[in-house]
Amino acid sequence: MRHQRLSTISILLVSLMTFGALSALGGELSRPALEESLQLPTLLDFCGEPVPLDHTEVRERMEKEMLLSLWDRDQAVLWLKRSTRFFPSIEKMLAQAGLPDDLKYVALAESALRAHAGSPKGAIGYWQFLPETGRRYGLTVNGRIDARRNLQASTQAAIAYYQSLYAKFGKWSLAVAAFNMGEDGLQAEIMAQGVSDFYRLYLPLETQRYLFRILSAKLILTQPERYGFHLGPEDYYAPLKFHTIELTCWEETSLTVVARAAKTDFKRIKDLNPELRGHYLAAGTYALAIPEDGAAGFHDRFKTLHDDWVQQRKERIYIVKTGDNLSSIAEQFRVPLPAILIWNRIDINRPIHPGDRLIIYPSREPTGQP
Repeated sequence: MRHQRLSTISILLVSLMTFGALSALGGELSRPALEESLQLPTLLDFCGEPVPLDHTEVRERMEKEMLLSLWDRDQAVLWLKRSTRFFPSIEKMLAQAGLPDDLKYVALAESALRAHAGSPKGAIGYWQFLPETGRRYGLTVNGRIDARRNLQASTQAAIAYYQSLYAKFGKWSLAVAAFNMGEDGLQAEIMAQGVSDFYRLYLPLETQRYLFRILSAKLILTQPERYGFHLGPEDYYAPLKFHTIELTCWEETSLTVVARAAKTDFKRIKDLNPELRGHYLAAGTYALAIPEDGAAGFHDRFKTLHDDWVQQRKERIYIVKTGDNLSSIAEQFRVPLPAILIWNRIDINRPIHPGDRLIIYPSREPTGQP
């Protein structure tokens, strides 16, 4: 998660007042006056549960997160622009599961809707699942596939997790707190403090801020003009368009071959399938997103291209000799050493031995060869 924030509200206040002054002078910045930013709605709710803004301490916490979110205006603009790309899928899945629509703002606050967002603790993806939590809710997380980066799969896991959390705690405010700090930790604090109201619980500071950060995202996305964001329909990112195909690989397969069969390039396949790690698919069956114009005839093209690729690999075998190392082989064939690592899926720190078989696609004839 990216939460690089200024440490004091005073700096934020000065900065926001400066922005307001620039706007008043006719500058390019178009930000609401400070007092407008702090004018919270009279009634605010999360998943239908009222937020007690009439409590001074709660209002202060809400104002703080609102100011911090408005300070990071470049991030807020990206929230808005990405929302039209990803929210339709999340909203549909939440509705089908009977869960509140407001939960979509959790993904926004967690990852800014970035598939590859990560945290120092190892959380990854749109919903920032830790590996063990993701696996517990059905996500594949290994060296080849990290389904935490897949929007549909990770959202389905988040739905299952939130259903479990709500069944346990009975309030959505507590469910999101548990999502942030872990259900055992939250349950322990509830038992120790004798309080089951999120707004009255003393929790880790990150968790105390968590729901208010989500609420600030909700306010900005539901009332962007009020907070100085004036985007036209053409400014928002269009939803991703793709066709899903089922592909069965009987052996390790190059993603470059998949891309060519889909009439696109490697990057497009990786962007449409962010859960795929590395350059190859292991043997197995996959549901892959490919560009719509590459769907017709995909499987026929794939078979031809894959057969050619397999044959080329057989013709590009180099048998490691005594005295060889990866650097000397790369120099011999005049290819980058990282290319050898990719072609053979090997670790640079893994030793090679005489007799090992490496796949090499030389850019020229190897040096010292007849």
